[in-house]
Amino acid sequence: MFQAIVDFLKDFGPWGLVIHSFLDAIIFPIPAFFLQVSLSILNPSTALWLATVGYIACLLGTPVGYYLGKVMGKSVLYKFLKKEWIDAATDKFQKNGEAAILIGSFTPIPFKVFTILSGVLNFPLWRLIAYAALGRGLKFYIVGLLFYLYGQAAESMVKDVSLYIFLGAVPIVVAYLLLRRRSRKKKESAMKAEERERQQEQHSQHDQYEQDQHPRPKKQLPEESIHVSS
Repeated sequence: MFQAIVDFLKDFGPWGLVIHSFLDAIIFPIPAFFLQVSLSILNPSTALWLATVGYIACLLGTPVGYYLGKVMGKSVLYKFLKKEWIDAATDKFQKNGEAAILIGSFTPIPFKVFTILSGVLNFPLWRLIAYAALGRGLKFYIVGLLFYLYGQAAESMVKDVSLYIFLGAVPIVVAYLLLRRRSRKKKESAMKAEERERQQEQHSQHDQYEQDQHPRPKKQLPEESIHVSS
């Protein structure tokens, strides 16, 4: 049934890709990648334009998938997608949502799994859109550029190139996230140290204020001592 829908959308050219990419970020189980490749084979000179419209439509669909997850929960995914895809994506997301979105842009797991899970797990929407813009942009435009440069011969390259991108992206993403986490910890430690210093200073100022307001009475000599000395 879904393949019949893809074939139907193919007849509408770029507009079909717009619809497919939009739905790809929401609920459609077949990635827009396949329609992008099919249309690029038919007319390689339009490959970059196809990449652009597909990319924009995917970003427009991303917040829709996000709010769908917020409202309906993860159960909506099980109606359309394989359980192992959902479980794998959930595991990645719970470990590190940012890496899951970036890496998920290059995996066979449909991207809507990550948009919906973002809503289910209350991942910040602006981060989802930012990482989707980076990851999906790379995939759409690399496919488009290959077809634009090499024409129909790019069909045999696309699968290998996507794999190389994935293998190259994973260590870069992991390194970036580790560096950012380390930087965040240093910043938090510095802020805590500043807070402790500020609290100590406030305590010192408070103690000084108390001393100024309530000075200790001076000790007086006993009367007998006074008489003796006189």
